Amino acid sequence: MDHAPSALPATEPPHDCPLCPRLAAFRHALRSEYPGWWNAPVPAFGDPNAWLVIVGLAPGKHGANRTGRPFTGDYAGELLYATLAKYGLSEGTFEARPDDGLQLRGAMLVNAVRCLPPENKPTPEEIRTCRPFLEAPIAALAKAKVFVALGQIAHQSTVKALGGRLPKAKFGHLAEHRMPDGRLLIDSYHCSRYNQNTGRLTAPMFEAVFERALACRDG
Repeated sequence: MDHAPSALPATEPPHDCPLCPRLAAFRHALRSEYPGWWNAPVPAFGDPNAWLVIVGLAPGKHGANRTGRPFTGDYAGELLYATLAKYGLSEGTFEARPDDGLQLRGAMLVNAVRCLPPENKPTPEEIRTCRPFLEAPIAALAKAKVFVALGQIAHQSTVKALGGRLPKAKFGHLAEHRMPDGRLLIDSYHCSRYNQNTGRLTAPMFEAVFERALACRDG
């Protein structure tokens, strides 16, 4: 399947990345079952001059693993891309397709784990193994100064990728953490269907995260 090209191709894992055997086996099984899907590590998507980096957990089975673009084709992406549009962080119309022409402005999306994990649950070893593919795009984004972590696993990986220490950076919605190099991490509950349906995360709560990010950029 065609997908939106990575904004940072030099930082991407190979299409058949073998580093996590369980994820590679799952990916190959899905290629047989759904040959028209992307079924590969999902590349980062966004503006190479981004000041804001949004870190998700991992591709969703019917979302990014199918389409090849982060948060594209599943329920979580509807709220995320609507919020980015509301705050001027995208241009074009999000149609849940990688060829919809949508572009991000000042923002980059990347997952802490690039491949789909069974039951959406990567193991600690898989999270560690994939961290270089989070560190690499972060290092390539010279203008990135604010980070938003969607959920606890994304929070933990981002703290480590930025050189922080987890005991000093506890996850919590709208919690802020100043990293050793001065960059700021803001936490959000993940915009998953479950969190939205249970009311753990509402659209105003999610928007508050991006309002804060913009205030920190301009402050």
